[in-house]
Amino acid sequence: MSEVTLGKTGITVNKNGFGALPIQRVSFSEAVKLLRRAYEGGMRFFDTARAYTDSEEKLGAAFEGMREKIYISSKTMAEDAAGFWKDLETTLANLKTDYLDLYQFHNPAFCPKPGDGTGLYEAMCEAKEQGKIRHIGITNHRLGVAKEIIQSGLYETLQFPFCYLATEKDQELVSLCRENDMGFIAMKALSGGLITDSAAAYAWLDQYENVLPIWGVQRETELEEFLRYVADPPVLTEERKAQIEKDRKELSGNFCRACGYCMPCPAGIEINICARMSLLIRRSPSANQLTEEVRAKMKKVEECLHCGACMKKCPYGLETPRLLEENYKDYQEILAGKEI
Repeated sequence: MSEVTLGKTGITVNKNGFGALPIQRVSFSEAVKLLRRAYEGGMRFFDTARAYTDSEEKLGAAFEGMREKIYISSKTMAEDAAGFWKDLETTLANLKTDYLDLYQFHNPAFCPKPGDGTGLYEAMCEAKEQGKIRHIGITNHRLGVAKEIIQSGLYETLQFPFCYLATEKDQELVSLCRENDMGFIAMKALSGGLITDSAAAYAWLDQYENVLPIWGVQRETELEEFLRYVADPPVLTEERKAQIEKDRKELSGNFCRACGYCMPCPAGIEINICARMSLLIRRSPSANQLTEEVRAKMKKVEECLHCGACMKKCPYGLETPRLLEENYKDYQEILAGKEI
């Protein structure tokens, strides 16, 4: 078993965190079944958010009466102290608990600090003093903000996208967290589905002693795959290194990470689907990608206003309208039966 301690929090778990965003897409009973099976299989860290519709409620139902046996983290997108307290009380009620092991600011465009006028950090500290949260964390998608977060010394954990497609600058964040005794939680460890070899993904991340990957799970088959890694962690073999290098050449750089922060689109385009469709359909082909519903979503790309709103909001600085056009062209060729 590979374990990780999240910096100064002292939280120590195996390197298989449960990312509970996807369970909002399955029924209540299916979600509860998945969560309980995850616990039975050895997972102990469960990450959710107030923004994930009914995800918190499903966790609350699954783990009622066994709170001390697991670690739960959640997040708030509140912009002021009043919103913070409202979110926190709702989250605690949903989770059927009186405390969170980790509470995180959810991808703010800045680093909340004492005296910044929002009252957010002061509210977080008060919640900790009251025992409603045990540790203070933050999530982000912006390198500049993430660096400021680490350097501030105000946070115990950083949650950031991290996988074997990471840049040197991303890897530098992990090193900075380690130097500052700060836990690093890796979201999008499979790059939103673009990485199809979970064993290679796990083995690469296992090199980093301070990184806890959280795997987004919504199917039992996916869950069982990760549960195998609890007792038998994959190692970074030469074969896996070759696969990683191959994927890096194909995927690194100018591709959509599906974070969704460019949304909503003024033209109604589902950018986080349409701007990466050709990669998805090549790497993990599925009949679901060719349904009439998906075809209609892709056709919306024709209505792009080229207003630049998506580019301004993209934390990765992508030329999103161009990506949309390229993916739409590839998709049309796939529908026409052309080889690409």
